Amino acid sequence: MALCCLLACAFGMPALAQQNDGAQVQPQDNGNSPLIRFGPGDSVAIFVYGQPDLTANAYVGDDGTVPVGLVGKVQVAGLSPSQAAQRLEAALRDGNFIVHPQVTLTVTQSRSQRVTVLGEVARPGRFTIDSTTTVFDLLAQAGGTTQNSSDVVYVMSKDKDGKVTRTPVNLKEVAGGQQAQQLESGDSIYVPRAEQFSIMGEVKTPNTYRLEPGMTVMEAVARAGGITDKGSTRRMKIVRRVAEGKDEFVTLKAAMTDTVQANDVIKVGQSIF
Repeated sequence: MALCCLLACAFGMPALAQQNDGAQVQPQDNGNSPLIRFGPGDSVAIFVYGQPDLTANAYVGDDGTVPVGLVGKVQVAGLSPSQAAQRLEAALRDGNFIVHPQVTLTVTQSRSQRVTVLGEVARPGRFTIDSTTTVFDLLAQAGGTTQNSSDVVYVMSKDKDGKVTRTPVNLKEVAGGQQAQQLESGDSIYVPRAEQFSIMGEVKTPNTYRLEPGMTVMEAVARAGGITDKGSTRRMKIVRRVAEGKDEFVTLKAAMTDTVQANDVIKVGQSIF
């Protein structure tokens, strides 16, 4: 057994732990393992090398089992495809049906692996995932983000203790090639409303607009169609909240190069000439 463990470690293979009664138990997935876990309702393709009679398509039942030729029902709920394959191999081997079974399991249709998408999307809801599903894939399934959505979304996951963690995902950085957040069944994606600013007074289209990162007053004025013939860049003010959650405001004289903050109200006054 010690030699097997050494060989497994040397070649990066998971070693099977032994219980006190000598029975083999399934290894824990490492960080490179698929994140998909089988659950009731999933459609599964079972392939047994060299045994075409045992190759079949099956469904994971409400009890979390799949039917396997010769051995009957095998519990796979909560297991990854590699773990489930090892469990089927053990059942075939321990039942003295096949000496060295080689089994492959794949999910052909997932019904148990779901992620919830909430917030600024066209169709919030629950959507199925597989091991390759990305945040972009789920947002597309939800009909895409709205025009008011933020570029930063949050993946909310629960650990084994039930604690929820929020992982920010910058969609622009992911689109630019940064590695996307991996998803697991039970996760939620929240798309918040983008930060906004308002502009009023002597601009062509006064309104409330989406605030872009690092936006200046000049860019905000351009977003509002520019200053009218009566307006003046020398008579601009910003009304800004003093602190989050407090109804206290300060009025600041604005220059075109000033940076706009969330919930700012830009007021463009008339020229005195």
